[in-house]
Amino acid sequence: MALPVSKFPQQLPEFNLPLPSPALIRSVVLGVFLLILVWTSYYTVGAESEGVVLRFGKYLKTVEPGLHFKMPLSVDSVTVLPTRRLLKLEFGFYTPGYTNPNQAGRQQDEEKSMVSGDLNAALVEWVVQYRIDDPKKYLFDVRNPGQTLRDISEASMREVVGDRTVDEVITIGRQEIEIAALLRMQGYAERYGLGVRIDQVQLKNVNPPSQVQQSFNEVNKAQQDRENTINIANGEYNKAVPKAKGEAEQTVQNAEGYRFKRVNEAEGDVASFTAMLGQYTKSPEITRTRLYLETMSEVIPLMGPKIIVDESLRQLLPILPLSGKGEIK
Repeated sequence: MALPVSKFPQQLPEFNLPLPSPALIRSVVLGVFLLILVWTSYYTVGAESEGVVLRFGKYLKTVEPGLHFKMPLSVDSVTVLPTRRLLKLEFGFYTPGYTNPNQAGRQQDEEKSMVSGDLNAALVEWVVQYRIDDPKKYLFDVRNPGQTLRDISEASMREVVGDRTVDEVITIGRQEIEIAALLRMQGYAERYGLGVRIDQVQLKNVNPPSQVQQSFNEVNKAQQDRENTINIANGEYNKAVPKAKGEAEQTVQNAEGYRFKRVNEAEGDVASFTAMLGQYTKSPEITRTRLYLETMSEVIPLMGPKIIVDESLRQLLPILPLSGKGEIK
């Protein structure tokens, strides 16, 4: 049901709101300005970092971790760098959830594809661990230092791999490659003034291309079997040779002991015979009798019981208490 037009008001009522006073406006503006001034006059540097302070874009100082104050309103600006934390670069692969923007490369397949010194292809994945050693050099001496360090690391690794055979790269030369690449990377970093220190270079997966993967696996298995056989042979050698040496030494010692025994006995016999000869020379009869009696005293007890009777005696057996052990002469 439509209402009559006359019942609606012909004009809306006017609301007269009071305007804020100039003093209130000035107070609000001043409060906001003071809040911005206080908010931009301090900063905090984390425990694993250092802060590089710039004044009007020019280097001013480097500060330690903690709470610091600065000129407000963008007069001073602060760049915080993780100088006390170990950073890393990954080549040929990447770990999900990384925080370092330079940790992963854009083209992993191209990074890990390399050619060895004997013109064989290899897929090399490695990790570079480093620290920011000089924040001022890191920020101002080189443009884009993170990408520059990646380029240096890749060039150094390609140079080191290109000086070695593919067998050395895949099997026996990994540690030598890590050391050589570390020295080259650190040398380039110092030459270009990157302000970083390379702590470690670690090879991860080093494989031949997929087309020859099976052949290389068979070669590696054969080399491992060879090393295992050599180790077993060395173990048997180390077990048998010391035993034989010990037995030989024991035999030699026994022979030496027997030699000393025989020599000492011979020398004693010679000394005894010499002394006896001297006595025999002085009185032959007495010495002869004494030797005879000493000899008989040693021999007769070994002969057992004896009964000696005159051969002219008759009928002796019935009266002798013989026990069957004696001998009658």
